[in-house]
Amino acid sequence: MILRDVSFEVREGEKAVFCGRSGSGKSTVLKALLGLYPLATGAIYFEGRSLDRDAVAAIRACAAYIGQEPVLGADTVRDALLLPFGFTAHRGKAPSAEMLTRTLLRLGLTASILDQDCIRVSGGEKQRIAVARAQLLGKRLYLLDEVTSALDPESKQAVLEFLADPGLTVLSVAHDPDWIARCDTSFELDEGRLTRAA
Repeated sequence: MILRDVSFEVREGEKAVFCGRSGSGKSTVLKALLGLYPLATGAIYFEGRSLDRDAVAAIRACAAYIGQEPVLGADTVRDALLLPFGFTAHRGKAPSAEMLTRTLLRLGLTASILDQDCIRVSGGEKQRIAVARAQLLGKRLYLLDEVTSALDPESKQAVLEFLADPGLTVLSVAHDPDWIARCDTSFELDEGRLTRAA
């Protein structure tokens, strides 16, 4: 999908959502912000800097991209949550058992899930585990692609309350009216064009 005439601004702490038909370019916007799709024309700015290699690294350092089917990349949920802390950038910063439990509880998950095999958790649980991992890493920019789509009402409420944190900036793709109603700004895309901002 080629994006055309797409210009918008999201401020720190804002919750924004892209709406539109399937194939209209919503997910492409999120991936372009992460530098996954090169721009033919135009520019993307992050904290006042044009999206060059250094800016992409800065975005990725503070951002969490969470899709409809997150890849947890480990055997057990505990291993999945602790996986990033084996990398050089996060070494020595692994969360305590208490912090793991507290973070899971905020998202409507119990500590018993820690020893569960990742292949046995549901889609909704995977989404919440991915959000928990981002929280443990201290991410403050969340790029979410239909992150409430597989959640039951109670689980969704826990995620919505978590994302309401004023310290988090959220740019999302969603059809969920409950999430859309909570967003500060709604952008409508149609065939790669931004047709409405409200």
